[in-house]
Amino acid sequence: MNFSKKVLPNGLRIITAPMKDHPTVTVMVLVEAGSKYETRAENGISHFLEHMCFKGTTKRPSALAITRELDSIGAQYNAFTSHEFTGYYAKSDFKHVNTALDVVSDIYLNSTLPESEMEKEKGVIIEEINMYEDLPQRKVQSVFSELLYGDTPAGWDIAGTKENVSSFTRSAMADYRRRHYVAEATVVIVSGNFDEQAVIADITEKFAGAHHGKKDGKEKVTEDQTKPAVKLFFKETDQAHFVLGVRTFDVYDKRSAMLRVLTSVLGGGMSSRLFQKIRDEMGAAYYVGVSNESFTDHGYFEIAAGVDQKRVGEVATAVLEELKRLKTENVSPEELKKAKDYLVGTMYLSLETSDALGDIYGYQEVMRKLIKTPNEMQKLIEAVSATDVRGLANALFTPEHLNFALVGRFKDENEFAKILSV
Repeated sequence: MNFSKKVLPNGLRIITAPMKDHPTVTVMVLVEAGSKYETRAENGISHFLEHMCFKGTTKRPSALAITRELDSIGAQYNAFTSHEFTGYYAKSDFKHVNTALDVVSDIYLNSTLPESEMEKEKGVIIEEINMYEDLPQRKVQSVFSELLYGDTPAGWDIAGTKENVSSFTRSAMADYRRRHYVAEATVVIVSGNFDEQAVIADITEKFAGAHHGKKDGKEKVTEDQTKPAVKLFFKETDQAHFVLGVRTFDVYDKRSAMLRVLTSVLGGGMSSRLFQKIRDEMGAAYYVGVSNESFTDHGYFEIAAGVDQKRVGEVATAVLEELKRLKTENVSPEELKKAKDYLVGTMYLSLETSDALGDIYGYQEVMRKLIKTPNEMQKLIEAVSATDVRGLANALFTPEHLNFALVGRFKDENEFAKILSV
């Protein structure tokens, strides 16, 4: 699972990760452009641009021309937008690496952003926003982001608002692309079975003319929380969905491995503490998830669950009790080993595919991290001690830093503020 990195004269970065005798190859382009790079008036434009890049290029003048060519080689393909980067990819039989690379590079470099397609796509994206609004399990994530970061880029929804989407013009989108889709902010990743020298030569030729220049920056996140915070979104749902979480740290922090182990203790698999407590012992939830999200200048840890409206307070209290346990008791050697083995095992299982290997290297590079191989990640995880976990829990899970977001049939924030203050 080794990789190589090459930087072209225009600043574009190439990551190659060969997998000998593997049946597939994945081509991916990542660019440092996402909702955190937007202004309030631009919120949603990164996501809209991602959609529009599939609507036609100078070489492939329609969406059908793009999809027909990728379908003809049996490829899996898509794109995605996050807070800090956008990605385009295709995965195919390794014999079709040239086609996959040609199409993905063409989408990124030569999209024409046809105005007629843009007007139609506005309706598609507005319905996407409506869909998310109707999914309380998804909506509560937006409420949680708003609670933490308010009316700042880190608190805005990636899809933007319906008003913004309706107002975007082709010229505004082309201008945004010019300011952000620059070679210095772009990473091309190829993983799987391919001729490394030939692929690097092909990428070098295709991206030689990529837009080159200074990229617009983003607003830095500032953290300033001195007391617990609650945000409710009233919705007539059968089930209430909540997120209980705290601010953590950025993606470069040396405590990241400790936090991964702590997260695994609480939510790593069906034998984890919260799954056992909330689902198996209390019978209070079908899903309970634990995760941490890290960005270039901030991070947050969250526990999410969907529960009966009448049991929200009971379940939130049980979650807080588990957090207190981590602060007062060392995790046993057996449980610590299980949490680490779960992390390492699931990591290696996930890396059996070419797209997953591309993801792990591409993510680190686009976030401008020092790239670590899976073996190096494993060593960092295995080095975490019970004392590390307990110390980190005490640093993070303090009453004044707790946050609680809820979607359900509730209007009184004080009801939950009292729980967080205990």
